[in-house]
Amino acid sequence: MKIHHEGTNILILLFIVLAALNVPVWLFLPPWILPAALTLLSVVVYSFVFNFFRCPHRVFHGDTTDLLVSSVDGHVVALERVYEPEYLKSEAILLSVFMSPLNVHANWFPCSGTVDYVRHHNGRYLSAYLPKSSTENERSTIGVICENGQRITVRQIAGAMARRIVTYAHKGQHADIDEHLGFIKFGSRVDIYLPLDAEILVEMKQLTRGGLTPIARLRPKSETGLP
Repeated sequence: MKIHHEGTNILILLFIVLAALNVPVWLFLPPWILPAALTLLSVVVYSFVFNFFRCPHRVFHGDTTDLLVSSVDGHVVALERVYEPEYLKSEAILLSVFMSPLNVHANWFPCSGTVDYVRHHNGRYLSAYLPKSSTENERSTIGVICENGQRITVRQIAGAMARRIVTYAHKGQHADIDEHLGFIKFGSRVDIYLPLDAEILVEMKQLTRGGLTPIARLRPKSETGLP
């Protein structure tokens, strides 16, 4: 299993810290029960962090014409009509996917196209389940013009455990549906704002896999009558 480069330094440092704790305990604190318990706990902690930073290679093999895929692993927690004031500046369908600490936390582009807007916002660290986390938590907003001309907004949102959002996308970049747009560390959520006439392909509480699960199909811009 490949490890995401965002986790390499953390895993090395954690290994050193845990080794520094375990070696003296085995040397100076007999009997073996206490050292064994500490070692077992260390293995569990390291395995959890190792699992968090896993980074599977994924390629979408279906027809991507007008199709959007999930940006992240998780389950759908919001699917509603809202106003998106930052990039689209219009009403849109909000589709939110929540990631638990056990999910892969790499973020994929939901479509191929062109990155048109990127902005990071400092904020709070409320539970990512809460609707107000979309506007009050630390977050990064990415506006993408999909290959069919339609615009969407992708928003990375920090959660109660997340303390760092990493965004690789930059304005003018080519967005590829098989590539990462960023990474969120330790529990979070991604919101995707879609045109109102998008065909939604997922339901509330449905599990999704980043880069693989189709979530919506867009009408080509030429059919919408929009400028």
